Amino acid sequence: MAERAGVALTGSERLPELVGLALRENRKRAHLLVSTVLGKHVPQRPAVVHGAGLELGRRVRELLGPLDGRALARAVVLGYAETATGLGHSVADGLDAPYLHSTRRPVPGIAPLGGFEEEHSHATSHLLLPTDPGLLAGDGPLVLVDDEFSTGTTVLNTIRALHARHPREHYVVVALVDLRGAADRKRLADTAAELGVRLDLVALAGGGVELPADVLDRAERLIAETGPAPEPPAAPPAPLVRVDLAWPPGLPDGGRHGFTPEHRARLEEALPALAEQLAAGVDVGAGGSVDDGAALSGAGGAAGSGADGGRVLVLGFEELMYAPLRLAGALAERLPGGAERVHSSTTTRSPVLAVDDPGYAIRTRLAFPAHDDPADDSSRERYAYNVAPGADPARRFGTVVLVVDDVADTPALHQGERALLGQLRRVTDRVVLAVLPSHRPAAALPQPLYGPEFSSYRADEVGWLLKDLSGAALEAPTEEREEAVQSGGAHYAESLPVEYQPSPEYQELFHQALRASARRIALAVGTVAETLLLERGPGLVLASLARAGTPVGILIRRWLAAGHGVDAPHYAVSIVRGRGIDPVALRYLDAHHRAADVVFVDGWTGKGAITRELAEALAGTGFHPGLAVLADPGRCVATFGTRDDFLIPSACLNSTVSGLVSRTVLRADLIGPDDFHGAKHYTELAGADVSGAFLDTVADHFADVRAEAVAAAGRFLAPENAAERAPDWAGWAAVERISAEFGIDDVNLVKPGVGETTRVMLRRVPWRVLARRGAGADLDHVRLLAAQRGVPVEDVDDLPYSCVGLIHPRYTRGATGASGTAVLVKES
Repeated sequence: MAERAGVALTGSERLPELVGLALRENRKRAHLLVSTVLGKHVPQRPAVVHGAGLELGRRVRELLGPLDGRALARAVVLGYAETATGLGHSVADGLDAPYLHSTRRPVPGIAPLGGFEEEHSHATSHLLLPTDPGLLAGDGPLVLVDDEFSTGTTVLNTIRALHARHPREHYVVVALVDLRGAADRKRLADTAAELGVRLDLVALAGGGVELPADVLDRAERLIAETGPAPEPPAAPPAPLVRVDLAWPPGLPDGGRHGFTPEHRARLEEALPALAEQLAAGVDVGAGGSVDDGAALSGAGGAAGSGADGGRVLVLGFEELMYAPLRLAGALAERLPGGAERVHSSTTTRSPVLAVDDPGYAIRTRLAFPAHDDPADDSSRERYAYNVAPGADPARRFGTVVLVVDDVADTPALHQGERALLGQLRRVTDRVVLAVLPSHRPAAALPQPLYGPEFSSYRADEVGWLLKDLSGAALEAPTEEREEAVQSGGAHYAESLPVEYQPSPEYQELFHQALRASARRIALAVGTVAETLLLERGPGLVLASLARAGTPVGILIRRWLAAGHGVDAPHYAVSIVRGRGIDPVALRYLDAHHRAADVVFVDGWTGKGAITRELAEALAGTGFHPGLAVLADPGRCVATFGTRDDFLIPSACLNSTVSGLVSRTVLRADLIGPDDFHGAKHYTELAGADVSGAFLDTVADHFADVRAEAVAAAGRFLAPENAAERAPDWAGWAAVERISAEFGIDDVNLVKPGVGETTRVMLRRVPWRVLARRGAGADLDHVRLLAAQRGVPVEDVDDLPYSCVGLIHPRYTRGATGASGTAVLVKES
């Protein structure tokens, strides 16, 4: 750079420690200051990178403190994409201030608050997309952070744009290095005077860059003479390990839409567990899933691997700098010798000349196609610098941990030798891929559906966190669905059963059952509601599991409103066995409410499969993993109205007792990554709808059972009753016993309890029903359905449930007769 391009650094003695020089492949600006402490182009220890930002934050704190006692509390930090997103976030950490960085990634549903241009950059347009438009509207100091302060043009563009919208008295510009000339210093001072504001600058070092007049021509000749960077030598691809990080739902992955001190506290709490997961991927054989059939054990002894003490690089992705940096720091604390072994850097859009010489800042370059479908520039090539070792084996990383967000986890990341993963696997011994959920702000999330447009329930009673699929043809004959599910050809949530249309005789049974059990249901509702109120307080947010839990959630909401004046928000969310709870619905709940206030509600438990599914899905999220139900015959939850297996009449019907809404659907061609799970609204069944009648009949008994429910909740929470309340999973044990006795290999084909047995009769291909000897009117509707479908009902002893429905265990369409009724398999 000095000899051939005539570029030189002058000024502070610390300047050469903080930056090196390289040549851009950019006719607008020839030289590039390459920071050694930014964690961008040069891999660096995470403590050094984060420490540089914290040091600048402390200097800003020292500046603001004496000026105004309130200034620190009102300060907001703004960082610049893409290079300074992590630095700005680290400065905000030092101030414990809210943070926002500009972005070049438009987000559907989020209107830009503003934007500005960076004239010398390869990609000039910056957008400001805060979730909270008021973030930049305060009157406290605005702290603007960039990696270098060379001319001040970008900062002035920003200040003018923001000051026109939200004037304030004080701006602080922060950079690692200040390289302004005299004219640029005067321009900044003149702008401050023109706007009538105070403008301070904080930097770690100052100086200047000497450029010859013909620097652009020199750079162009030097780039042409040097030629393209050499390709890494051919090598067998290293194993690729995928680690699914348990990133807390609703926690932003960076500052693109704002990052608050509350978010900061959640991240600090989550980092140790996240580092443990990454360490399991780095330590071969301890965790993670292997792609491309590569054997984990085959890489265990690879030279320089992360497991045996080799160097580890955590590689971020363009604007996604801060989360990888903090993960790298936590991983360094977790791995032996990690403080020296673990480094952090980030991929970039900037095209820079690579020369494998110890005196040059950019030694090696990997060029790869963009893999996030960028909408804001024409260049489709991206770069990772100083990741490949080049000619110096001491610079080799044994393990590269690539951290991207889910927007960038596309086929272009994986497919082909030029893809980033393909290139990384040629230059290291192991690649670990960790994908974070890209933060979707509440404004960009889908919105709830409400009646009467969707469902027959009132709009104030429930918001459906579902996608309306009413126009889709999703129904299939029961026999076709059963064969596809059992053969592994489809998941049960990919289609819908044809809605059962009850006969007049069956409808009368429903109304008889409702009249007989309404008081009992009201008492269970009251017991659950009073228990939740005592345990969780009046800030309850109800999330019922669609659809069976939805009428229960409405009843609990009515109880709280009538008896306590509590207006509890209520949503219906989808959970699918084997697929988990709807992650977009969780993000919505977390964006609008405190996760700790959300209570998940259902009607009853069977063997406990959904209880387990919910607990696994919510682990480490901040949501309470418990489920509240009216009836818990499976003995698998701690909040229930009763553990008796009694008939809740809403189990007798499908959509016509659940607001005319179908069971939920999860199918890749209909539900995108930013969609809620789907469902249909059967408006054509309005004439048979008894949803409101069910709710009103039960609610009419609230006053009568209120004192009894309050007393029951008190007994329920008494310390001496803790053992009785604790789940013992007796139902699951019973199901395993029944499975073995009847030769059923899959416990999911055994549906215990009157509610689950009813579902078998209405939606699946039933094989037989086991009824507890002496069970009374609770099973009248089951016996009627069994007679209609030709299913035998066997009375048995020693059954912990009123009944158990068995789905045909070896079903093909030949297992039913011409009429669709079940045909028993002859036992040998």
